[in-house]
Amino acid sequence: MNSRHSQYDVTNTVKVTDSQAVCNAVCDIFHSCYLAADDSRIRQAFEDFDSLFEGHYNGFNACDTFYHDKQHTLDMTLALARLIDGHERQSDRVHTFGAKLTSLAIITALFHDSGYIRKTDDQKFYNGAQYTPIHVSRSATFLTNYLHMIGLPEFADIAANMVHYTGYEVSPDQIKLPDEKLHLLGYMLGTADLIAQMSDRCYLEKCKERLFPEFELGGMTSTQDKDGKSIIIFESADDLLAKTPTFYNSEVKNRLNNLFQQVYKYAEAHFGDDNLYIKYLNKNISHIESLIETNKLDTLHRLPPENPGTSRFLNSH
Repeated sequence: MNSRHSQYDVTNTVKVTDSQAVCNAVCDIFHSCYLAADDSRIRQAFEDFDSLFEGHYNGFNACDTFYHDKQHTLDMTLALARLIDGHERQSDRVHTFGAKLTSLAIITALFHDSGYIRKTDDQKFYNGAQYTPIHVSRSATFLTNYLHMIGLPEFADIAANMVHYTGYEVSPDQIKLPDEKLHLLGYMLGTADLIAQMSDRCYLEKCKERLFPEFELGGMTSTQDKDGKSIIIFESADDLLAKTPTFYNSEVKNRLNNLFQQVYKYAEAHFGDDNLYIKYLNKNISHIESLIETNKLDTLHRLPPENPGTSRFLNSH
């Protein structure tokens, strides 16, 4: 655990830059929950996810965003599977999600950021990050079409609503789903999205080098007041880093503990001990607080795994 690698998950055992490795880990968890269940839809979804992000999916370009890349989605999907596993271990038969809803949640996780990916005929924008303000709605549209395509039309509207737990376009208390089980899966989606990225070994470096440029492209570094006057939200990448502890202590903690009802605790039942996601998340927050206090933001030195989207963007411009 002391030599955790940047391309691996919080257990340092699953390479979250490798779709097949994550697919196998997720399917292992799936079968530990539902012994004889068919995992073919999950495996197909991983293949389709790979095709989409690599630029082999009909009608879509490859992923070209810097921060919201394949690693993030794979890490998040693995975290979701672990939360679901923790829940299933503690539930009686009446309250389990079951194989079908779990498959749906995993599919939703895999495509929760599909809205960043531009269509091949896109004449409006030159990078997916420019869709940041509406990327979740675009992901909902993709999921609707995808679930119809794979023969699960009855879940299309559910996934399209559930995916909004990963974003800010719709307030969590306004998301409409048929029953509490689906809301609970939604809380897990939103939670997995947060704890996976914030426990990433290179989270702080990625915020500085990758998230800030995305925010610039997406128009998220400033806003306007009611009089049309510009208000700066983040002056620079260092400013974004300096505001990360406040973001965590106000927004993220409220989501994890209140809006998402502390479902992150299910990770403890999965791991059987520490909640490794919260452990490494807290390490990252403590580290950035220390760097801010000592004015050493320029000492961040970890090298995140290569993101093909960055080179794709640079090559096209």
